[in-house]
Amino acid sequence: MTVNALVLTGFGINCDNETERALARAGADAVRIHLNDLLEHLELMDKAHILAIPGGFSFGDHVASGKIIANRLRHKLGEPLQRFIGNGKLVIGICNGFQVMVKLGLLPLFDGAFKQETTLAWNDSCRFENRWVYLRAPQGNRCVWLKDIELLELPVRHGEGKFIPGNDEVLRRLQDNGQIAFQYAREDGAPANGEFPFNPNGATADIAGICDPSGRIFGLMPHPEGFQERENHPNWTRLPLPDEGAGLKVFRNAVEFARNEL
Repeated sequence: MTVNALVLTGFGINCDNETERALARAGADAVRIHLNDLLEHLELMDKAHILAIPGGFSFGDHVASGKIIANRLRHKLGEPLQRFIGNGKLVIGICNGFQVMVKLGLLPLFDGAFKQETTLAWNDSCRFENRWVYLRAPQGNRCVWLKDIELLELPVRHGEGKFIPGNDEVLRRLQDNGQIAFQYAREDGAPANGEFPFNPNGATADIAGICDPSGRIFGLMPHPEGFQERENHPNWTRLPLPDEGAGLKVFRNAVEFARNEL
């Protein structure tokens, strides 16, 4: 079976090439498509199995990071997107894409309706953070993108990455439902406990990524597409790293799931 993946681009999205390449290397037939072109050809959504909203600075982060594209998706792509999700297909939002997803209400998607229940706010450092971090996938998390992943090192590149749930009940539901997909950690996998630079932004409960109740819809601030080659790692000349970057495992899991389940 051919797994078709759509990778959004346009309006300041700038990690689309890397995301397309990661999905292609994972075995998908991946195509970059401008948001305007997708809105003119909504039938492409029905043919796709994976939708990726990459990182970048959509609309220059005006108003709030991801807010403008989130509004366009809600009003222009709402019904096709709900059908896409209802058919059990997969979505990933990375960095700015994660910001889009939470402002659209595509995550955490507790009750199946697009409703914003979390946000991503300015980093506690009050500056753009560009560094590598360790991530732990909590036991019992539902995310199909993270199959067999326990600890992963990836880069972060963001100014508004501090995950904040709307209230204590939202956080409790995320925890109880296994929807916390990634948490910032130390090199040995121990929790970051909010300590900088292990937690680079001050995120509540060290949350770096969440998924929906099905585990198919996944948003995260770190960049798995940014670690496809051993040479991507800042210490690649010192560490005995495999040739393939560990970030590709995220995309391989998704393509494998789509091939077997859709």
